[in-house]
Amino acid sequence: MSTTSTTAEERYALGRTPEEYERLRAQARVWEAATGRLLDQVGLAAGARCLDAGCGPGETMRLMALRVGSTGQVTGIDIDADLGLRAQAMLHQAGHGHCSVLAHDLTLDEPVPGGPYDLVFARLLLFHLPERVAVLRRLWEAVAPGGHLVIQDYDLRTVSVTPPLASMDEIGRVITSAFTSAGCDIHVGTCLPELFVASGAGTADGTAVAGRLDDLTTTQVMLEQVFRSLLPVALAHGITTEPQADAALAALRHDAIRHAQRPTLWPLMVGAWKRRIPA
Repeated sequence: MSTTSTTAEERYALGRTPEEYERLRAQARVWEAATGRLLDQVGLAAGARCLDAGCGPGETMRLMALRVGSTGQVTGIDIDADLGLRAQAMLHQAGHGHCSVLAHDLTLDEPVPGGPYDLVFARLLLFHLPERVAVLRRLWEAVAPGGHLVIQDYDLRTVSVTPPLASMDEIGRVITSAFTSAGCDIHVGTCLPELFVASGAGTADGTAVAGRLDDLTTTQVMLEQVFRSLLPVALAHGITTEPQADAALAALRHDAIRHAQRPTLWPLMVGAWKRRIPA
């Protein structure tokens, strides 16, 4: 675990509110097709045992549950116990009784609970963890012989509007600075092949990159939600002030009305996978 007294939960940059949970669900749905393609790429099939590390609201667990069926098993791990309970309840209500969620801190220096698994998956997990190499090593160790490690994560460098706008520049500055101040790696997606090697998994078997191009009106909603969730971190680190933050949000809303159809790129979602060769 980190040598500091703070836990991974305390260092998490984003909020833990019903609004933030709903934003996470919406974000997961945005990337559902990209994640589904990777699950199919590695041949996730009926009867498999799966782990979603950092499962959040459980949306990816649902994709796994549909593929492995009632003879399979889907386990989610998240440090946020409340969110985990919500995710498990949602999945059970949807008829996926073969899903369960454990509250666990993956930065702890101990094996991943419940392993080994036929599939170990994580999306937007390493982004938040300074201990990303150690966590990835533990995830790889939890993969059963013949199973797969699949990771997806962001590279924020593509977030932009064309032509550029000062309001987007300011919102982007605050978001990226707040994430960085909290110990996040905003380019970690592009670093996944290097991290696979550093963690002992070896050279990735394959990679995939997904993007999203939207209009400014739609993107403004997502950006404002992330900005507000990160604002306590930004204020604590002197990245912005409350009057500056209010002005930046007002300017972005104004631009989203004036330039509603201006094309806006989201972060890149980068994926990498590796099969553990049977002994």
